[in-house]
Amino acid sequence: MADETAKGTAGFIFEMGVMKQAKRTGWWFTGNNNPESIADHSFRVGIIGSVLAMMEGVDPAKVALMCLFHDTQETRIGDIPHIGRRYIDAASNATVTADQVARAHPAVKAGVQRVVAEYEANDSPEAIVAKDADKLECLVQALEYRAQGNTLVQDWIDTSLNSLKTASARELAEAALNMSPLEWRQTFLR
Repeated sequence: MADETAKGTAGFIFEMGVMKQAKRTGWWFTGNNNPESIADHSFRVGIIGSVLAMMEGVDPAKVALMCLFHDTQETRIGDIPHIGRRYIDAASNATVTADQVARAHPAVKAGVQRVVAEYEANDSPEAIVAKDADKLECLVQALEYRAQGNTLVQDWIDTSLNSLKTASARELAEAALNMSPLEWRQTFLR
């Protein structure tokens, strides 16, 4: 039995590698033919979530964990753009996650499902911060794409900004909106 759960857990790890190849498809609507991968997005969501959690006084490790797992279901259902969700009746993230970890070690199965369920419920302070991290990352990515010459990102900026719930996320969004994506380098180039 231990061999089977080890194989199931290893299989889950291999499946998560798909996130490095799968692209965030919503950016295609802006004319971006080579958008970030789901893994690229999830990594920065985790960093942003940790930062926001520290600013908001909630558990940064718990928020980072939620951020890490928030889009893992996309290995099975893809990154369905917001507009596409109107036409597709996809399985819930909880259902996809349950299938993904069905053969994993019992502690992994329970742990991953618990993290995803809390994120999806969005009723804990950590989940609210994790959701804000996801939206703030989208806003920051849109600002970077705009700075690279992609002018069709304003809807992503506006939607993300309007979705933010925490004071810290709104504060960081306002700062990001009023600076260049490379302004951070100026401190070290003087």
